[in-house]
Amino acid sequence: MGDHESSLLTILTLSENNFSGLVPQSLIHCDQLQLLDLFRNRFSGPFPIFYLEVQQKLAYIDFSYNDFSGQVPTTIPIETRFLAFAGNKLSGGFPLFNLTNLSKLQHLEFQDNNLTGLIPKSICNLNNLRILDFSNNYLTGEIPKEFGNLVEMINEPPPNSPSPNLYTIGIYFSSTLSSQENQLSPELRDLIVNWKKSQQGISTNKLNMYTFLDLSNNRLFDQNPASLGALKALKLLNISCNKLCGKIPTSFGDLENIETIDLSHNNISGSIPPTLTKLQQLTILDVSNNELTGQIPDGGQMGTMVLDPNYFANNSGLCGIQIHLPCPEDDGLPLPPPQIKKQELWFLWEGVWIGYPIGLLLATGFMVLIGYFTLPPPSNHRYPPHRPIGGRGRNLTAQNQNARSRRVST
Repeated sequence: MGDHESSLLTILTLSENNFSGLVPQSLIHCDQLQLLDLFRNRFSGPFPIFYLEVQQKLAYIDFSYNDFSGQVPTTIPIETRFLAFAGNKLSGGFPLFNLTNLSKLQHLEFQDNNLTGLIPKSICNLNNLRILDFSNNYLTGEIPKEFGNLVEMINEPPPNSPSPNLYTIGIYFSSTLSSQENQLSPELRDLIVNWKKSQQGISTNKLNMYTFLDLSNNRLFDQNPASLGALKALKLLNISCNKLCGKIPTSFGDLENIETIDLSHNNISGSIPPTLTKLQQLTILDVSNNELTGQIPDGGQMGTMVLDPNYFANNSGLCGIQIHLPCPEDDGLPLPPPQIKKQELWFLWEGVWIGYPIGLLLATGFMVLIGYFTLPPPSNHRYPPHRPIGGRGRNLTAQNQNARSRRVST
């Protein structure tokens, strides 16, 4: 490519091919380049260096799912709105470059790398950021409290608002007769997100409708990321598979547009706050594999959304209708079945039959003690000692016969 041709290059899409090797640095020197898409190839080596004084129009950079290695680039063109470095072999921490210069950045992807260290707080100054994905890395530390200041994650776009000017590129045509600038909207890849527990693609034409924050599968620890409750425009919040502890913030009940909350595989304790029943668009709440206790709130959206018991699994202290486990303090338990009542009635009659004679004996004994009944005194007559029938009985009979004989002879 000659110097003249490269100076006119505005859009370069090489996505989903089998290109490999290093990215020619000459591509980065195109001062008119606005879109550079190298998605899903086999480019390797370090990232090419962007020259800020040259790339003053580059707005779309997609190097995701290649074999790039090394550190995160330290220079990013200030016009960048879409920046995707996902699915590479980046390592180390985030460089100390000033992200506040990227005031137009709306979409930032660093998932599926080997990044370590802390999440830079300067990200929280990106006032136009709507999609942030740092999942599947080795990031540590707390979730910055400043995340609660991400303006576009707080403010919900007006209904039927036009799509943001992220992928519309102005192309300048010049000829000997006329010069004009036309608007071109190139067809770009769908955004792939973990949406409602599965990988789904979202059209770039509808991205103004969605706001995502995915920090899952890292080593983050935090006792109470309450500041995330301020992000009222969020559709998806995924902070699963970390080392979060403490309680679920009650402020999560303020995420009025949220559809999916994934807090699974952490060390979260306490109860599920009743404020979540206010979330009218919530369809999935996954709190499995934590240390939660108490009753799962029932009411509002919590009573009508998809009730998958797996979303509450491996929390030994949880109870509620969602997992078919009644709570001890629940007053609304169903009545026992009829056979239990019959057994209880039989048991009561058996107690009556056993208790009646015992009570009668006790009552009689008590009345004897108080003198109500008077027993006859024992007799002093002594009975002759018992003798065998064949002894004295036979002698008495003989004596009687002799006496009768004497009376007859007289």
